[in-house]
Order: sequence, then structure tokens, then C-alpha cells
Amino acid sequence: MLVSSPDPVIDANLAIALDALLTEHSVTRAAARLHTSPAAMSRTLARLRRVLQDPLLVRAGQAMVPTPRAEALREEAATVVRSLGALLSPGTSVDPAGLRNTFTLQAADLVGAALAHGLLQLARREAPGVSFRIGAEELEAGPALRDGRIDLEVGSIDHVDPETRVEELVSLRMVAAVRAGHPLTEGPLTPARLAAAHHIAVSRRGRFTGPLDTALAEQDLHRRVSVVLPSHLAAMTLATRSDLVCLVPAALPGAAPSPLTHDAGALGLHLLDIPLTLPPLTIGMAWHPRHTADGAHRWLRDAVRRVLRPWGPSVQPLALSR
Repeated sequence: MLVSSPDPVIDANLAIALDALLTEHSVTRAAARLHTSPAAMSRTLARLRRVLQDPLLVRAGQAMVPTPRAEALREEAATVVRSLGALLSPGTSVDPAGLRNTFTLQAADLVGAALAHGLLQLARREAPGVSFRIGAEELEAGPALRDGRIDLEVGSIDHVDPETRVEELVSLRMVAAVRAGHPLTEGPLTPARLAAAHHIAVSRRGRFTGPLDTALAEQDLHRRVSVVLPSHLAAMTLATRSDLVCLVPAALPGAAPSPLTHDAGALGLHLLDIPLTLPPLTIGMAWHPRHTADGAHRWLRDAVRRVLRPWGPSVQPLALSR
């Protein structure tokens, strides 16, 4: 139904009606096209005649024909309607091949390295104009997402911002990584032997304790953490040159191998199953809601899903406000 406006200059309905009338050359057909009544369309035509000071359509026998002014306005009216349609249509559709975006992501070092490889492969096939900037976990993610300094946070999401959207993607387990020939590679690994070794803790906040300490404490065992490092890559590098033990995320049993353990293998580290029940490490992504409906950002989130979810059993997808 056409809606009246006190100011015809800014009434988009008039442009839509004009386009229909100049296309159909009929009040009845134009009314059917716009799902309104012939009477309402007749009133709109009268209004257009007053605004444009031209009859626009005149009788020629049983038909109506456009005036020279109407002929001159035909293409311009069609262009305006097409522009209105593009302006007011949902923005979720996007052709990845036409994207020219640089996406900024924040991720832990192991996640970032593995994610970059998968994203580049997808972009090469689908969105060759896209590039990525992947930074370490240096910024406070909530404000950085809110301010637009990063487009997506990927990793273990631990901040609780009311407006942040969080989607959990995959669960991983932690395994012990040691150098070749390490004493722990000889014989069964028991909680007592694991606790007796010297350890590297990985924490960007400098924490000495974590879930492994909780599990050991339940068996009245305590480990010695000799050093805390901010990244898994640094911890694995140190483990190759010492008898220190570091923890590395790996895929759950039955899942495809996780790229996160590829660097450990490349360094010659041996991965040992931990003989304790530890909580899984959940990897997810977080973004600001202003990007939820953006087509380019939707492609980015879908690409991250496709890279991460084959690593292990997918977590039920969530879109939570935290």
C-alpha cells in the first residue's frame, strides 16, 4: 500500500509509483504491480502530476501513452528504484571473489599459525583479494572488538563482555611434549612421574598453576614449574633443549589430527598422553555484534569454522552474549 507523505520531495513511494506507471502505461497494471488498489494509484498519479507539473500519462484511445517529460524521466525513475532496492535490501549476501578486505584477527601463537595456513588456502580459492593480519593476544579483546581494532578473536574466550558474540567451535585435549630421549619416554607415564618432572607453564598472564595442578592435587601430587612463558611456541622450543615438560593442545581421540601439534612434531618433540582427567580446551571465536549481518565478516567467520572444526568434535554452535 502506498503511504502518503506531507513532503513529496522525500517520498520514496512516489518514485516507486512513477517507475511502475511509466513501465506499465496503465493505472490498473501499476496498482497490481505495487499491490495496491487502482483508486489509490489514480490518487498517486494525480499527486505526481501536481509535483512534476506534467500530465505524465494521457489517453490515446483505449490506452495511455507517456508525455515527452515522462519519457525523459523513465530511465531516471528506474535507476532511483534500483538504488533504493540496493540500499534497503539485507546486506548478508556477498561474493567472496569480489572482497578486497584486510581482516584483523587476534589469536594465541599456535592457533594463529595453524589458522593462517587454513585461511590462506581458503582465500586463495574463494577470495583472492582478502588478506589477514593476525596479532598475538596483546590487546584486551573486549574493548578491541568494540573499538574495531580487531575483527575477530580466536582462541580460548575468557572475557565476559555483555555485547560480545561468542561461538564455540571445537574442543581439544592437552598432552605432554618432551624432547627426544627424555626420561618420561621410557616406560609408562604415571601421575607421579609426571609430577616429579620439571615443567614449563604457558600463560600470557604469568600464572604458574592451571588445570594440571588441580588434577595432580586430587592425588596429593604437586609439580615444579621452573619457568612461565607467554607462548606455546616458546615453550616447545625450550622443551627441545632441556628436560622440561610443556603442555600442547591436541585433537580429541577419534578426531582428525590437530595442526596445533604439527609444530611439536617438526621440532622433534614426543607427545605423551597425560594419565589424568583434564578439562577440554575449548576454542571459539568472538566478534562485536555490529559485524553479525555484514557479508564480508560472515565469510570470515565461516572460513574460520571450516578451518577449525575438522580438528575435532565440534561444539554445539552458539551465538551468545557474554
